[in-house]
Amino acid sequence: MTDSTPPKSSAAKLAVLMATAFMDMVGVLIVIPLLPFYATDMGQGGLIVGLLVSSFSIAQLAMAPVWGRFSDHYGRRPALMIGMTASAIAYIVFAMADSIWMLFLSRIVQGAGGGTVTVIQAYVADAVQPKERAKALGWLSAATNAGVAIGPLIGTAALMWGRPGPGLLASALTVINIAFAWKFLVESRDMTEAAANRHKAPGRSREAVARVMSHPREPASRLIWIYAVAIGAFQGSTAILALFLAARFGVTAKTIGFFFAYIGVLSVLTRALLLGPMVDRFGEARLSRGGLALLAVGLGVLPFLHPADNPAFTYVPLALAVALIPLGTAFTFPCVTALLSRIVSSTERGLYMGVQQTFGGASRVVFPILYGWLFDRSVGLPFYLAAVLVAGTITLGIGLESITKD
Repeated sequence: MTDSTPPKSSAAKLAVLMATAFMDMVGVLIVIPLLPFYATDMGQGGLIVGLLVSSFSIAQLAMAPVWGRFSDHYGRRPALMIGMTASAIAYIVFAMADSIWMLFLSRIVQGAGGGTVTVIQAYVADAVQPKERAKALGWLSAATNAGVAIGPLIGTAALMWGRPGPGLLASALTVINIAFAWKFLVESRDMTEAAANRHKAPGRSREAVARVMSHPREPASRLIWIYAVAIGAFQGSTAILALFLAARFGVTAKTIGFFFAYIGVLSVLTRALLLGPMVDRFGEARLSRGGLALLAVGLGVLPFLHPADNPAFTYVPLALAVALIPLGTAFTFPCVTALLSRIVSSTERGLYMGVQQTFGGASRVVFPILYGWLFDRSVGLPFYLAAVLVAGTITLGIGLESITKD
C-alpha cells in the first residue's frame, strides 16, 4: 500500500499549517451558527441574515487576490498574520455587537481576513514537493473539516458566559493561534527570489481575472473554471439540502445535524486516508475528473429518491447518494488546486490561487441564491442543474496530464 503521508522533510511544516488551519476554522464555526439568532434578536428577518452571509463572501472574494499578491511580494507568513489579526478583531466586534450595523462590520472584517485561505494554499504549494501537493492539500482540508465539526459545539457551550461569550472565546483562540503561528510557522518562500522579481511587475489581479475570462482554454483558466463551477454547484446544493430532505423525507431541525455530521466525517476520512493513495495511483488530473463524476452522480441521483415503506429502502439509497458528495469534493478540490499550483510559476502562484478563490467566492455568492429560487419552483431542479454543470466541467480537465509541470 502506498504511503499517503507527505515526506518527512515537509511533514513538520504541514503539521503546523494543519494546526493553524484547524484553529482558524474552529473560530469561524464558533460564531457562524449563532449569527442568525443574533440578527433575529435585533428584530431582523431572513433578508438581512442573507445579506450578512453575502457580505462575508463579497469581502472574502474581494480580498483573496490582494492577499495572494501581497504574499507573493512580501511572504506568506506576514500575510497570514495580518489575516488572522483581522479575524480576531472581527470576533470582538461580533461579541460586542448591539446593532445590526456592528454585525455587518464584523462580517465584512471577517470576510476580508478569510481571504487568507489563499495564502495557506500557496504556503502548502511552496513547502511541499509538487507530486505531494494534492495529498498535502487533502490533509489540510481534513484539518479544516475537523474544525467545522468541533466549532459549533464549542460556540454553543460558550453561551454559558452570556451573549458575548462565543465571540470573545473565538477571538482568544485566534490570538493563541497567532502566537502559535508566530513561533512555529517559518516563511515558505525564497524572499530573495521574490525581491528580485518584484521589478518585473507580474500580472495584477484584475489582469489575471480578465485573462481567465478571455482565455478559457488555457490550462490555468480551465482549472479555475472547474473549481468555480464545481464549488458553486456544491455550495448551492448544500445550501438547500436541508430544505430538500425536509420536503422529501420529513427531516427536521432535530435530525438534520446527523446528515451533516455524516457528510463531515466522510469528508475527513476520505481526505486523511484515501486521497493520498488515490493520487499516487491515478494522478491529480485523472482523480479530479473521477471526483467530478462522483459529485455529479451524487447530486443527480438525489431528486430520484423517495421514501419507501421499508426504512432500509429509504435511508440506505439516500446514505449512498449523499456519500458520493463528500467523496467527489475530496477528490476534486485538492487535486484541482494542486494542479493549478504546478501550472503557474512560483512568482505568480499566490496571484492565481487568489484568482481561483475570487471565482469560487463569486460562485458561493450566486449559486445559493439561484438554487434557492429554483427550489421554490421544483425541489429537484437545483440538483438536476448541479449535476449537469459538474458533469460538464469534466471535459475541461481532459488532457491536463501532459501539461502539468512544476
